Amino acid sequence: MRQWRVGTFSMGGSLVLLGLFLFLSRFLGLNLANVMTAWWPILLVVLGVEILVYLVLSRSDKQVLKYDFLSIFFVGFLGMVGIVFAFLSASGIIGKVDEVMARENRSFELPAFSYQTDQNIKRVVVKTAGYDLSFEATDDKAVSAFGTYQVQTTKKEKWLKTADDYIAATKKGDTLYLNLKPLPDEVGPFDRHGTVAATILIPNDVLLEVNGSANSIALKPRSLENNWKIDSGSSIYVDVAPTSNVKISAVNVKEVSGKDGEWKVTEKTDSENSLWNNAVYQSGDGKYQINITNAYQVSLNSN
Repeated sequence: MRQWRVGTFSMGGSLVLLGLFLFLSRFLGLNLANVMTAWWPILLVVLGVEILVYLVLSRSDKQVLKYDFLSIFFVGFLGMVGIVFAFLSASGIIGKVDEVMARENRSFELPAFSYQTDQNIKRVVVKTAGYDLSFEATDDKAVSAFGTYQVQTTKKEKWLKTADDYIAATKKGDTLYLNLKPLPDEVGPFDRHGTVAATILIPNDVLLEVNGSANSIALKPRSLENNWKIDSGSSIYVDVAPTSNVKISAVNVKEVSGKDGEWKVTEKTDSENSLWNNAVYQSGDGKYQINITNAYQVSLNSN
């Protein structure tokens, strides 16, 4: 009388087939997660074949049916691993993990932005969004923006297709409002983000107001013919020519730096005994003013 231990053949067949799958995946360049996802249903086929073989043989010979619990446990474990991989693949988690592992930093150019101005636009208001910005006065009668952005991605295609993807321009009365949009972002375990470095050209005869949102800002007034107001920046860098005709006022600033004697600094202490600085720099008659408020640091370059 022969004994049939159900599970032994299934375990052996499963190991052989799994080994073949893994061996071929090395030469065919198959993804391991995809192999595990596609392979596990074969376990059911192998186990079903074993049961059918037992039924056929049991008709011609007396068989004693026993179970090889270790083998059955092993086959079940492999099946569960396959099911888990299938679930993770169906939910997109495996795809995300593969993407994260393959990410690298890539730099792209910002789509060029240009808004033609006329005599009706007297003021430009800019609200930033985590960008490192440089504002520069220009003789052109247009507000324009250009620069680069860096993101972590596996693809060479650009995140930003047009200027509308990162900047919104709205004209109300005599004011042009520019709202910078944050880059697309992901939150959670697969978090990714990008950085932007942009230059915005402002007609030199237009009033500029900037909400810095605690970002780094560089100012290059050049041939400025109006006033600029910068509020709530972190590090403000101002590059002025010695022949310029500007007056720079820094109010509620933690630190000011530049050549000795350039700034006239007065200190004050708030209710929490925190030291703040008010500072003034003037070049020429100081006809046009750059007012900087609530910044952490203001650096001046007057070369």
